[in-house]
Amino acid sequence: MNQQSTEHVNDTLVLQMNGVSKIIKGKSIVDKLSFDISKGEIIGLLGPNGAGKTTTIRMMTGLIGMTEGDVIVQGSSIRNDFQKAIAHIGAIIENPEFYPYMTGFDNLLQYQRMSENVDKARIDEVVTLVGLQEAMNKKVKAYSLGMRQRLGIAQALLHRPKLLILDEPTNGLDPAGIREMRDYMRTIAEVEGISILISSHMLAEIEQICHRAVVIQNGKLVTVTNLGAEPDETEEVTLTIRVDRTDNAASILNEMDGVKLIVADSDRSELTVTLNDSGVPELVGALAAGGIGIYRITENKQSLEEDFLKWTGGNRIA
Repeated sequence: MNQQSTEHVNDTLVLQMNGVSKIIKGKSIVDKLSFDISKGEIIGLLGPNGAGKTTTIRMMTGLIGMTEGDVIVQGSSIRNDFQKAIAHIGAIIENPEFYPYMTGFDNLLQYQRMSENVDKARIDEVVTLVGLQEAMNKKVKAYSLGMRQRLGIAQALLHRPKLLILDEPTNGLDPAGIREMRDYMRTIAEVEGISILISSHMLAEIEQICHRAVVIQNGKLVTVTNLGAEPDETEEVTLTIRVDRTDNAASILNEMDGVKLIVADSDRSELTVTLNDSGVPELVGALAAGGIGIYRITENKQSLEEDFLKWTGGNRIA
């Protein structure tokens, strides 16, 4: 899989983890962890039980100290210039807490009073961003879990952070709530240009929403991989092709340079081949020229779950 991108331009970097470690009682909980997040990127932080995800987030937000290394947010050090660095971060770690007997609007007003340069117009902006316009005058105790999560995100966005950190943002939500949350996170990244770091055990969700995934195990970086990117022309792809004459199609493909026929299943009228992405048009042309009817071409891609199990040796995520 693709390793950490080196194409980021420094002025687009929102966060840099630079060799960050946390040692407790002689044990490395996080071990020289390095990765970066660029403007408007949605990053998934993944790892099995005990991988160090929560510790990493707590160090990012200054809730616990680092043993070595540093976290740089918008050019400011969490270690040496905490107030300036933390001003660029909004976070929900575990469940957002509110005054249940107050309305959503009054809860946001309370937070506004503790924040600098946040006016009524900004409250309206974030409420619209997370789709809570109709619920602002309701007491929070009447909110569903999904509404509470969105109110928490609105609160975290009030001071216009450059980075939003979410720990299990879809935990406990039903499928409709998960989809809703996914849509709002995309809007936040695209409309406000805010970067988002999501720690989650829901791999299918991470695969759908994130641009990249950072995978850690035993406190160490395993890989940083791109998600949902189109293959490079020189990258090898595996295709399953459904045709009307399997044997004839197999003969044509066996004569083609750069095409490796893996399986020819006459019962299912399917062929499985590997080739460079750039060779796909030639393959289709050769089959068509040979009078082969093509019904379907499917790219065989490993899911993030399959990749995760491979990277971590089958360790369960949590």
